[in-house]
Amino acid sequence: MRERIEQELDNLEKSENVRILYACESGSRAWGFASQDSDWDVRFIYARPTNWYLSINLEHKRDVIERPLSDELDISGWDLRKALVLLQKSNPPLLEWLQSPMVYLDRADFASSLRALLSQCYSPVACAYHYRQMAKRNFDGYLTGEIIRRKKYFYVLRPLLALRWIEAGRGLAPTEFALLLEAELPNGEVRRAVDELLEAKKAGGELDAGPPIGPLQNWIETEMTRVRDRQFALPAAHADNDLLDELFRATLASE
Repeated sequence: MRERIEQELDNLEKSENVRILYACESGSRAWGFASQDSDWDVRFIYARPTNWYLSINLEHKRDVIERPLSDELDISGWDLRKALVLLQKSNPPLLEWLQSPMVYLDRADFASSLRALLSQCYSPVACAYHYRQMAKRNFDGYLTGEIIRRKKYFYVLRPLLALRWIEAGRGLAPTEFALLLEAELPNGEVRRAVDELLEAKKAGGELDAGPPIGPLQNWIETEMTRVRDRQFALPAAHADNDLLDELFRATLASE
């Protein structure tokens, strides 16, 4: 699959006339709770030739490329300018891309150039509200009935654990679920329930629907009550526009 992904990225560069700067795995495979038949979600950042940006209609040009190639492989990416604007806003999905344990391409160590700006761009308060909203959306959508899809536990657990990580002042929440789990739920009844569910998901296909898992459901409901209306007293970012502009121009000049 890696060879196929790298070939698809190469084909995309040629067909779209772009230069892919960074490509990684996102979603459950990067998070560490994929099942054997989980999708591959490839995400990338790309740059176009300089003249593409020198246009009076730049704001109306599409800055996203999407390639849903099959039921198992989905590839999509953001233009360099869009990515830098989102970095300035401390966009959590982008921050997770930069920490992905599965990297397919990193041209001229581009990801390191972005990470070097995190000290100014990372906003704990913005990320906290993002993860709270993600947890709320998935909890309300999937975990409130008498019968639930058990794999959805991970899509509520992960943002809740990331939120606790941020609240504890540990810095940028890691992409990998195992790191969050070890820091926030190192042992106990809830941890055992998570480990059993995780083992079942990794061993087979997607988890079946069933009744709520008592200890896990109770912990999640308690956490949701705690954070649902919470105002987070956390630092914001103070990004330097000049540094972002410098990286944008330097990247285009290196084509």
